[in-house]
Amino acid sequence: MTAETLNVRLAAGDDAAFAECLRTHSALIGAYLRRLVPPYDVEDVRQVVFAEVWRSRHRFDPTRSLPAWLLGIARNRAVDHLRVRTLPTVPLEAVADPPGADGRATDDGVADRDQLRRALAELPAPQRQAIELAYYGELTQREIAEFLGVPLGTVKARTSRGLRRLSNVLAATSA
Repeated sequence: MTAETLNVRLAAGDDAAFAECLRTHSALIGAYLRRLVPPYDVEDVRQVVFAEVWRSRHRFDPTRSLPAWLLGIARNRAVDHLRVRTLPTVPLEAVADPPGADGRATDDGVADRDQLRRALAELPAPQRQAIELAYYGELTQREIAEFLGVPLGTVKARTSRGLRRLSNVLAATSA
């Protein structure tokens, strides 16, 4: 498919053209984002970029440069991502001690909470933020996505990666 054909088909909303755009330009966007956001955030932001490409495909002018349009979206989403990182999260100090079997806080709960606080501090900010909003802010993943202004899939990926990393950190500290 030629670049001109790809541009016209993408602007028309063709699924196959979008898949081709993703396949041919994903590496370019990833390389560009690596210069703007922390390495652990590149995949999340790239996902947001291509979600935006799909949502705004009708605004794309097929006579213009597709890579330039994609890089513009990538820059804007990277800036948005960096702004979101400065949003407040739920402080762990606001969370009550986990109750023991009799309903009262246990000494082990204090130790566990301190260990959890240290482990959470080791996570990248977007992953920590998603976990804190889900578990301590009691928001659903959909509510987190709306609050942060990111796609639901991004929240799911951040939560999954964060929980996996959190599990590894906690396992290493308890060993």
